[in-house]
Amino acid sequence: MEPLAETFNVTPQTIRRDLNQLRELGLLHRVHGGAIVQDGVSNLGYEARRRISNEEKEAIAHCAAGLIPDDTSLFINIGTTTEQVAQHLIKHVGLLVITNNINVANSLRQCETIQVMTAGGIVRREDGGIVGDATVDFIAQFKVDYAVIGASAIEEDGTVLDYDPREVRVAQAIIANARSVILVADATKFARNAPIRIVDISNVDFFVTDRLPPPAFTAICKEHGVHLVIASGGNQCDNLIDR
Repeated sequence: MEPLAETFNVTPQTIRRDLNQLRELGLLHRVHGGAIVQDGVSNLGYEARRRISNEEKEAIAHCAAGLIPDDTSLFINIGTTTEQVAQHLIKHVGLLVITNNINVANSLRQCETIQVMTAGGIVRREDGGIVGDATVDFIAQFKVDYAVIGASAIEEDGTVLDYDPREVRVAQAIIANARSVILVADATKFARNAPIRIVDISNVDFFVTDRLPPPAFTAICKEHGVHLVIASGGNQCDNLIDR
């Protein structure tokens, strides 16, 4: 506590209070005398993920929703950013939305112009995600126009990653049964680690984020014709790489 208090010129009580708040958000673990940051094998808590980069996620969601025309079918996967995309689809007309995310279904269920279908499977208490073999089998029945997926971490070499193998299997089924794949993820995902591979960015059609990715990643997008869309706020959506 004392080194942190000296570094930031505050009292140890202030440091203790701030560490407790970060622990409650799931951003770190308290240990005797201090704290350790979240590791690379377990995800942050749902409330923490929902609050992180909220404005950036809102801008990303606006741009991603703009890629989806009326009268189309789509999957929306688990994730706090994908939930924001659902919110921005409310005014769309003629959509069929298939989701394994209870929060997405709740956002769209009262829209008269949108039909919502939910997958069966195990409901995760922490975030309302539906996962498991039954979910994969349900997804495999469809072939839709678009898939909106999220990720927990992204590597500069183009690897898109997550934590839960059950969630990854569902995400892979969603990708395999969609004609166009839209990955939505804010720039903080490049600073995080996760152990399980979902997909390579070369197999994604659109990547919507809030900042220009690292040069190596951007080069991979250009090489494989991935549309890189930067949501810069103020409803600005810059498509930097065209096919």
